[in-house]
Amino acid sequence: MKTLAPEKIELARQPDRTVEVLEEEELVRLLAAPKGNSLLELRDRAVLELLFSTGLRVSEAAQLEIENVSLKRSEFSVMGKGSKRRVVFLSDRAREALQAYVEKRTDTSPFLFVSHDRARVQRDDMALSPRSIERIVDKYARVAGITKKISPHTMRHTFATDLLRGGADLRAVQAMLGHAS
Repeated sequence: MKTLAPEKIELARQPDRTVEVLEEEELVRLLAAPKGNSLLELRDRAVLELLFSTGLRVSEAAQLEIENVSLKRSEFSVMGKGSKRRVVFLSDRAREALQAYVEKRTDTSPFLFVSHDRARVQRDDMALSPRSIERIVDKYARVAGITKKISPHTMRHTFATDLLRGGADLRAVQAMLGHAS
């Protein structure tokens, strides 16, 4: 069987990937967008603060369990891509937001972020899906008047950019994000 020589293969042009990052004032507006003290608003504030404070992947945040997050030490470990475990640290704001949310909860779900759907009581102990977390971020981006497309991954990039602008070492930031290389 005849094969084509590698130099004869032409790959399709890939568009340059652009990474959206929130500017400081956009981030402030986004984190302040969930205003009230209802269970849902406390949950949503905790989700936003956690994503920015830790740079977690949306799938990592969705699968967090309460018992694995130490609010006293403001740290926890997470299983990332490739089954690699890493330690994640919480900012004071994220810890306070998580504490307020966890204290208000009355369900018995082991998951940190759950659906609080009154219409379907059986869903009350289900972990939020990554898609649900994406919807939360999108909702509050619109509430905050942010017109660019914002996702949990944008929060991850904003976390990394904030650290680098603050003088953090690139290798340290890569480790915090759970990047192998």
